[in-house]
Amino acid sequence: MIPEALDSLSKKELIAIILAQAEMIEALQARIAQLEAKLGEPPKTPDNSSMPPSSGRKANRPARSGDRRKGRKGTSRKLAENPDHVRDVFAATCPHCDAPASPADQPDVHAYDHIDLPPVAPVTTRIRLHSGECSCCGGRIKAAPPSGMPPASPFGPGIVAVVVYLHTRHMVSYERLREILHGLFGLKISEGAIANMLMRSGNCFAAEAERIEAVVRKAPVIASDETSARVMGQTCWQWVFACDLAVAHRIAATRAKAVVSDFLDGTKPRVWVSDRYGGQMGHGDLHQACLAHLLRDAQYAIDAGDKVFAPGFKFLLKRALAIGRRRGELKDTTLKAHQRDLVRRLSRLLARKPDTVAGRKFRTAMEKARDKLFVFVTRRNVPPTNNLSERLLRLSVIFRKVTNGFRSAWGAQVYADICSVTATGNLQGLTALDAIRTCLKGGSVLAPA
Repeated sequence: MIPEALDSLSKKELIAIILAQAEMIEALQARIAQLEAKLGEPPKTPDNSSMPPSSGRKANRPARSGDRRKGRKGTSRKLAENPDHVRDVFAATCPHCDAPASPADQPDVHAYDHIDLPPVAPVTTRIRLHSGECSCCGGRIKAAPPSGMPPASPFGPGIVAVVVYLHTRHMVSYERLREILHGLFGLKISEGAIANMLMRSGNCFAAEAERIEAVVRKAPVIASDETSARVMGQTCWQWVFACDLAVAHRIAATRAKAVVSDFLDGTKPRVWVSDRYGGQMGHGDLHQACLAHLLRDAQYAIDAGDKVFAPGFKFLLKRALAIGRRRGELKDTTLKAHQRDLVRRLSRLLARKPDTVAGRKFRTAMEKARDKLFVFVTRRNVPPTNNLSERLLRLSVIFRKVTNGFRSAWGAQVYADICSVTATGNLQGLTALDAIRTCLKGGSVLAPA
């Protein structure tokens, strides 16, 4: 405010301005103190937080010494058990005297395999549906299309399976797919035809995805996680729900717990396994929190200076994980005794009062989650971490980064259904391509009941 304007103000107005400025100065000083305190906090890395490994900096590898690395004994590829062809090759003459050599003179054999791919070309079958008039009644007659060769699209399930596999599993774009199909198979196909293939195949995958979701809902233990997805320029979320028999994927517009409620459709598993995100809470009778996340959180509190609670808590989690790895060889009574011991140790840790902000914050969070830490100890079918769900979403994260998301809502839906089919097929020992082919042929990737 300029001096002339101040001169025109009354004493009461000047006091009001001074008091307002004093309040502003006090708020700014508090904000400065908060920011200065934050500057002293340790940086968050993939080792002490949930940041992805790709966001961390890799340490430089130490320089190698001048000594040459000791080599290993070489190995050769094993010969094929059932070769398609066998060729016996004999020498025609002796290299020393040029005398003719007979097969009887050559009993020793050195065998090796020569492997190659023959030229692959599409097989085109011309379908000619005959029609005419019945010689008996004069009615119109027409032949039905052969099974598996409908007149709607010229491309058979083998081509559709390859297109779906390369696009969804290996993130090959439409343009590159067109080039691959032409270069490898001599098949000329447009990008629009590729999109139509994916759209038409969506019904097969959607039907199988519904059956997969029904299996997951009935499971006593469900593990879940979520990651971001881009659909038509908007940030959405891809959810995964996994059990020991099937894996279901969904892409939704929100990260709220309503997505989980809609998926469960009134059912409630015995144990829910996830991180401590609010949208993942309250969906099971019991909840097993991911101990891998908590180990990183404990490490951050340690990096921030906590020496009272976090070190002991980290040791306790490692002890619990060690017990979990031995569950197969321990009796139920022994596991219950271990669980009681872990709970007692946790109570003693929670009685401590950390002297740092990070330590107090972490201790308060663990106080609220104390019933979600050791559920897995006495339940052999419950994992101690949520690594399974994170691994199931890893390819989708790569897909998002490579393709930058989906340009249509139906594309996102088909992709989620295909993820359900391939992940469930993998549990049954099927490769991704085999699972896709099975679904396109009308089969199921689920294990028979």
